[in-house]
Amino acid sequence: MKKILLASTSTLYGQGYLEYLLEELQSFFEGCTTITFIPYARPGGISHDDYTALAAKAFSKINKKVAGLHTFTDPLDGLARAEGFFTGGGNTFLLVQQLHQIRLMDPLREKIASGTPYLGSSAGSNIAGPSMKTTNDMPITYPPSFDTLGVVKFNLNPHYLDPDPNSQHKGETRETRIREFHCLNNTPVVGLREGNYILVDGDRTILKGEGTARIFEAGKKPYESRNIPF
Repeated sequence: MKKILLASTSTLYGQGYLEYLLEELQSFFEGCTTITFIPYARPGGISHDDYTALAAKAFSKINKKVAGLHTFTDPLDGLARAEGFFTGGGNTFLLVQQLHQIRLMDPLREKIASGTPYLGSSAGSNIAGPSMKTTNDMPITYPPSFDTLGVVKFNLNPHYLDPDPNSQHKGETRETRIREFHCLNNTPVVGLREGNYILVDGDRTILKGEGTARIFEAGKKPYESRNIPF
């Protein structure tokens, strides 16, 4: 039975890292002593060690240990031993490139499908869908494939922003970009705003947090919903 939590962001304004999620994570990772952290997205170019330390500090508040996947001589062995996963945010292109390069995408998918709890934030949430094609990130490296885990049936657009009617900005909105995606792709997309997260518990997919998500389906007008219908 799949157990997945996909957050738009790791940090809300004025709060510490993962602070707004800690109560949820206490129950989500119940039974797990150590969380295996996947640090490959490296936000701002932070080192794997420093990124893992940031995650470890947050999880210590709920009495969980953290082991960086990069510290294992054989990452496949580290993945096989994992009780639960957290993939942090950063650059999705880099994260996907690394997971394909180390050949972890398929075994990670299998571990999640077998019921190992998986937490993602931002880039770590992006890779839960069938592809990374709705990321907001810059292509700083070239992954061999845009295909990702596909443990949920929809793509995500974390940090989703609504158009500002008072803005002088004339560039494309997030909605415009997602409509462009649907000119060539049929995968549904969930625009996930800050502070919201999606909990997958077996066959149930639940939006948590305040407000709604923006739902995009090919050939349909986007709509707001508290339900994730996929």
